[in-house]
Amino acid sequence: MEMQYFSLQLCLLSSIFFLLGCCSLFANTTDIVRFDENYEITWGSDHVLSLNQGSEIQLSMDISSGAGFGSKLSYVSGFFHLRIKLPNKDSAGVVTAFYLTSKGKRHDELDFEFLGNREGKPISLQTNVFADGVGNREQRFLLWFDPTADFHDYQILWNQHQIVFYVDDIPIRVFKNNDDIGVGYPSQPMKIEVSLWDGDSWATDGGRTKTNWSMAPFKAHFQGFDISGCPIIQNSSNIQQCYSPNYWWNSEKYWKLDSKQQGELQNVRKEYMNYDYCSDRPRYPVPPPECLHQ
Repeated sequence: MEMQYFSLQLCLLSSIFFLLGCCSLFANTTDIVRFDENYEITWGSDHVLSLNQGSEIQLSMDISSGAGFGSKLSYVSGFFHLRIKLPNKDSAGVVTAFYLTSKGKRHDELDFEFLGNREGKPISLQTNVFADGVGNREQRFLLWFDPTADFHDYQILWNQHQIVFYVDDIPIRVFKNNDDIGVGYPSQPMKIEVSLWDGDSWATDGGRTKTNWSMAPFKAHFQGFDISGCPIIQNSSNIQQCYSPNYWWNSEKYWKLDSKQQGELQNVRKEYMNYDYCSDRPRYPVPPPECLHQ
């Protein structure tokens, strides 16, 4: 009996150590990464503040300038995210942007743009997709939480099959690879860019509501500087290897949404979307072809 009791204790201890090992392994995937490991300031350096030993960055904007930062490397495929807390004052005209972009007139781009508003009015989250220089694919959402009150995770999955925009792991938009029917699909190496800037010529009420500079400086905060992406070295020809299934985001599991995610996507579109270019008949009397294949 004593031996059996000892064996049971040993088994329980082994299980605990196993679980602790699993938790530790999971924790390693969420280790805090300092800003300067993957990112650098691109403009407005005097409006950038590093906080919490480089694990958080504050961008500020006043009438003299905004600010921005970007990834040191370019990527082809990956899962990209930032935790963002938006300016908490009367932010009409203020744009906080987190996006992937290549360079040149025929550029590719994947956008999260937060369009500020008068205090007490909802902030819009605008998404857009550019491929080979062609954009004008805006979809806008009113979020189900206050994005100025705390950090939330904004994420982009990009592989050869689909691009998915997520908010706190909930899909809000899917752009599928419809290259076979002549719809451009982002394939150029892109850097991650972040900016806080004055967009009062268009961002709030179509530009009718202007920035209230008496409320400046406007401040946005960012966390989560780890990057899960396939980096491309300048002039490298290894783009094809970025589509390898050895990268988790390229595996078959991420070629389409599962049934739970499909349900979440449909709920977001029904409850929170307030503009979809696919439904804008004055702008597009004939819907763009990708709208019929999403």
